[in-house]
Amino acid sequence: MPKFLYLVCGLFLLCSPYQSVSGVKMDKISNTKLCADEECSYVISLAVANDDYNAPDCRFINLKKGQQIYVYAKLLPDEGTGEFWSGSVYGDRYVDQMGIIGYFPSTLVTETLVYKEGSIEIPTSEVDFYCV
Repeated sequence: MPKFLYLVCGLFLLCSPYQSVSGVKMDKISNTKLCADEECSYVISLAVANDDYNAPDCRFINLKKGQQIYVYAKLLPDEGTGEFWSGSVYGDRYVDQMGIIGYFPSTLVTETLVYKEGSIEIPTSEVDFYCV
């Protein structure tokens, strides 16, 4: 088979919607979360990181001091767990992390603008804590 055919076949497999995606099921951090809508797709608030934070695993996001975070959900703490929020980082610095959604400790950020109060309580699922 010619080399270009191998390349075309390889690209098809990489771009194919039928390729399998593997990931890791992680422990749940919380059983419930507060969101602005049923799908947790609307931004609740804008926050700013007060300090750097290094994510301990793929469920979390790294934060840099001064970085803006769009908050999508606020996990309700279970007994023995801290309070974590779900959000996405944005800003002129650290562009490589823009748009990544993950969890971070709420104690490390200051909410600067509330768009819509997170008032809908939704149970979390295993998908909320799945790492790809």
